Amino acid sequence: MAQGDPAPKKAESSQADSKRLYRHVVLFKFKEEAKQEQIDDIVEAFGSLQNEIDTIIGYEHGTDVSPEKLSKGFTHCFMVTFKSKADLDAYLPHPAHQAFTVKLKPILADVLVVDYWTHE
Repeated sequence: MAQGDPAPKKAESSQADSKRLYRHVVLFKFKEEAKQEQIDDIVEAFGSLQNEIDTIIGYEHGTDVSPEKLSKGFTHCFMVTFKSKADLDAYLPHPAHQAFTVKLKPILADVLVVDYWTHE
C-alpha cells in the first residue's frame, strides 16, 4: 500500500461510525390546562413506542429537576436512541409514532427536538 493511501483511514472511520449512535432528544412543554393523568398517559405512550418500532435501540425519559431554573417551561425530556439516521427516518413516519403525535397534540404547548451523533 502506498504511503498516504486513504484506505486505512476509511476503514477506521467506518469502524468508528459503527460505534456511534444517533440520539433523538425531545422536550415537551405541556399546556397549562393539561391534567396530570393526560401527561402520565403521554409518558407511558412514548415509552411504549420502543415495543412497537424495532429501529429504537434505547429509550429513557425524565422530568426537569435542574436547580438553574432555565428550562423555559419544558418539563419532560425523552431520549430515543437509534443505530443510524436511517433508523430515525423509519421511526418518524411509523404508524405507532404518528398515532402518538395525534394523541399528544391536544395537550402540547411546545416541543424542542435535538438530534445528534454520539462521540467517543
